[in-house]
Formats: sequence, C-alpha cells, structure tokens
Amino acid sequence: MNLDPKSTAFVFPGQGSQVAGMGRELAETYPIAKETFEEGDAILGFSLSQLMGQGPADDLNATINTQPALYLHSIAAWRIFVVHYPGFKPATVAGHSLGELSALTASGALSFADGLRLVRTRGELMKRAGERNPGGMAAILGVDIPTLDRVCAEASTVDEIVQVANDNCLGQVVISGHKPALERAMTGAKAVGAKRALALAVSIAAHSPLMAFIQGEWDAAVDACAMEKPIIPVVGNVHARPLLTADELRADIKAQMQSRVRWTESVQLMQMNGIQAYVEAGSGEVLLGMIKRIDPNAIRIPLGTPKDFIALAG
Repeated sequence: MNLDPKSTAFVFPGQGSQVAGMGRELAETYPIAKETFEEGDAILGFSLSQLMGQGPADDLNATINTQPALYLHSIAAWRIFVVHYPGFKPATVAGHSLGELSALTASGALSFADGLRLVRTRGELMKRAGERNPGGMAAILGVDIPTLDRVCAEASTVDEIVQVANDNCLGQVVISGHKPALERAMTGAKAVGAKRALALAVSIAAHSPLMAFIQGEWDAAVDACAMEKPIIPVVGNVHARPLLTADELRADIKAQMQSRVRWTESVQLMQMNGIQAYVEAGSGEVLLGMIKRIDPNAIRIPLGTPKDFIALAG
C-alpha cells in the first residue's frame, strides 16, 4: 500500500449510496466483516445484513433501513482496513450527512453499538418528520451557491421554505423544503441557467427547517450517547471545520439535522491542510466522484468490496 497517513483522509458516504447486495462479499471474505454484521443484527434485533445482501431493494431503500445499512457497511470496511493496516492512522475523517456518524465511530469518538442505534433512530425520526411535514428535495446542476441561495430566498415565503441542503461539489447542489417552494426554486434555477433541476424520489426534506419537528428528540438521542474526544480529527458538515472535542461533535450532528452539508468546503479545507488522497469506506464511489470535481488531482480510492482491498494492497 502506497498511502501516506499524513496526507490521507477517510470519507464515509451518506444516503443514496446504498445498493442491493452491499456488504455481502465483504462478509463472505473477511471474518471481521461477518462479525460486524452479526453484531449489528444482534443490536438491532433483526437481520439487517440479510436485507443488505439479498434485498428486496424497496425495503433497503426505506430511510429507516438505508441509514443503518450504510453505517454498517462503512464500519465493516473500516474495521477490515484497521486489521490489515494496524499502524495506519489517517490525518482526518469526514462523512457526508449520515456518513458523519460513521466518521465519528472511525474517529474513536462514538462506539459502534451507540452509533448504530443512533443511526437507526435518525432514520426513524426523519421518516416521522417526512410523514408529519411532507417535503421534497431536488438536484440542481450548473448554478453556483450564491445564486442558488438567492433563488431559494426568492422562492420561500413565511410558511413555505426551501434552502440549499447539500453543497456536494462545484455545479452539483441539492435543495430541500416544502414542495410548493421547491417547485418555485426549480423554476427559478432554470431561469438563471441551471443545466438540470431534477426532483429526487424522496418524501422528506432533509437538512431543512422541516426537520424541526423531531429536533428535540434527535438532540436527546445524541445526548444519551457516550461521546469521547476523537483520536482522529473529524471535519464536520455544518461549519466545514475540524471537530476536536466531544462537545463540538455533539453540536455538529445536532445542528446538521436542519443545516446545509458543506461538502465542497469540507474537501477544500482538507486539501488546504495537505490531504492528497481520499479513501471512501463503504458502499459505492459517490463521494469520490464529488471529490474529483473539487480536487481533480487528488488520489481517490474506493474501499467497499474485496476487489477494492486487493487493489489497495497491490
């Protein structure tokens, strides 16, 4: 393996990276992955690993299952890496939305068991918020953040709000909010030159004020988890800066529920701090694709299948 820990970051994916069959080959190949999946199933009280490996896809794509499935896959991949490269400590970790909780566990701040329960709770609460306050999300391509902020402000009213939810990479942004405001913002984005404005197949408005309904319960769930000072610095979603204490970690994952995921700024910060290689631990390569747009010269390594581990060792 040719990676330098001082210039390497591990990143962890969020919702949208799931795929039927995820994690199955890892469990078949690596004992630590099999143990991780079995431990997760025991904590949750049902076989999430079977749902991940065999589907059906509709059940896997349900928010309450998707979020713990992605967490489980990411931590299994991380644990395999730690077993094979025990002396390797990356310079930083970061996660996109849900992936920030995976990053917290990899950093040593949050136990696997507490993290999995917290992720499951997060999915349940967001599902309930979507049922209570239905909303939507849309991907906007080709519009810069300041312009899109203005479009969202103009599309919002006192009772109908839309805002930037995910600043994924240059030219790729997700907005979130009440459906009427979302539709107005999509029209406004096209009027200022958006290449595409595509409604996403979700009924929740993540990272928006529509999550306020469950904020108190989420805060209580976060506070109920033991949190330690991270061994590895975590770059947080809300302010795109390193989180170095347990209190900072708690504050970030609480605020993240209604706040923008500043992924572009997070990668730019890591780049500025000397990160040259990114390893995406878990399902797919969604984050690596975003990172390519932000830092085209970065080394990008997927780590979610046995083939990925073989390539890393080669």
